[in-house]
Amino acid sequence: VLHGLEPGIVIDEEKIAREMARRAPGKKLSTPRKEADRVRFLSGIYQGKTTGSPICGVIENTNTRSSDYQELARWMRPSHADYPAYVKYRGFSDPRGGGHFSGRLTAPLVLAGSLCEQAMSPYMDLSFGSHILKLGPYEEAPWQDIRRDVLSACAGSYIPALYPERIEEVIEEARSRGDSVGGKVETAVMGLPAGLGDPLFDSLESRLSHLLFSIPAVKGVSFGLGEAFAESYGSKVNDAYYMDGDRVRTRTNYNGGILGGISTGMPIVFQSVIKPTPSIATKQDSIDIIDQKDERKAVGGRHDPCILLRAIPVLEAAAKIALYDAFKEERGFHA
Repeated sequence: VLHGLEPGIVIDEEKIAREMARRAPGKKLSTPRKEADRVRFLSGIYQGKTTGSPICGVIENTNTRSSDYQELARWMRPSHADYPAYVKYRGFSDPRGGGHFSGRLTAPLVLAGSLCEQAMSPYMDLSFGSHILKLGPYEEAPWQDIRRDVLSACAGSYIPALYPERIEEVIEEARSRGDSVGGKVETAVMGLPAGLGDPLFDSLESRLSHLLFSIPAVKGVSFGLGEAFAESYGSKVNDAYYMDGDRVRTRTNYNGGILGGISTGMPIVFQSVIKPTPSIATKQDSIDIIDQKDERKAVGGRHDPCILLRAIPVLEAAAKIALYDAFKEERGFHA
């Protein structure tokens, strides 16, 4: 359920379907579980336009195997939310499919992101794209010159990297060992005007980070140069302003398009660290919470050897939601 979209927004359901397909399981290098991820709208859209009331969309699970999770009611998977969830919900949390902590919940996030992007499209020409900075031993350079054609190409690629065949090798090698692998993604947004966001608590970085950290497996978020600022000097990384005709621009974009929590009009650039999928086929030490004893097991079921590829459209969706939130407030619309 998504609340707060303005009425009268034209909704392209084919565009939503394309975004959903980017995240959907069943592709090469992912879990073998098949899900169509088709959205069925129940309210909030009438004759192809938003009504202003809450939008409710249903995404059916069509390929479930709850039996894969029977043992997880007692065996706490390492690096999963099983144990803290068991404590918080007093043993009543639903372990099937990961329950409340399932990566499956990123599907409605992608839906919400597509709706928010379409809500902004009449007012600005936005482009979103991501590429893989790191994946296990693989590494490539951050973007220096961000262009719309590059972002478009990345958005249309399942493995947005300079050497996708190397990415495949790393993931397949991890899978063959019953293991998983993490990585780092750089995401950019072009076309956002200057002046969106707020200082301090509702800064654009705060809004983005809040949503990005709500995505399962995201363990780090940075903007612009990110950690490289720690070893830099101001004389080298200050973004100098200049006039490009009647438009204010900066010669560099080390701050990732945000200063003082407010957009500068330069591309928004952020990086997200994705941890390795905790569910692996290798035996791991953990505990049986019911019998209160140590127990060594492997996680069964169908899992991604690398969640990063399917996480990319989710990261972009989170950015779309955060940016629409800031844009809507700037326009003074309150549902």
